[in-house]
Amino acid sequence: QVQLVESGGGLVQAGGSLRLSCAATGRAFSVNAMSWFRQPPGKEREFVAGLNWRFGNRNYGDSVRGRFTISGDVAKNTVYLQMNSLKHEDTAIYYCALDPSSKVIVPTTTTLYTYWGQGTQVTVSS
Repeated sequence: QVQLVESGGGLVQAGGSLRLSCAATGRAFSVNAMSWFRQPPGKEREFVAGLNWRFGNRNYGDSVRGRFTISGDVAKNTVYLQMNSLKHEDTAIYYCALDPSSKVIVPTTTTLYTYWGQGTQVTVSS
């Protein structure tokens, strides 16, 4: 069983920055990609950013491209999300997700992710 533990959420003013971390632990597991999704209040979960563990490819949602940066530490099975120039509309619960073995370089759909973190709240005040 794989567990994902997120940290780094909180309250920040518009224009500020936050850095989220997600560490994956468990017995012998494979990683194809690790990604971040978010779910704003009353809305569906949406793809934010993802990282292919083998090739290093990155993918971003249109609303965060140019402001957010995803990175990873393969040795620590940890993925990070640096969020800059935060906007009120970035307010959401942010979830870390792990895709162990799909054939997609960086999946953007929730169905290809087997493991999920508990979520961390990010609130951006306007």
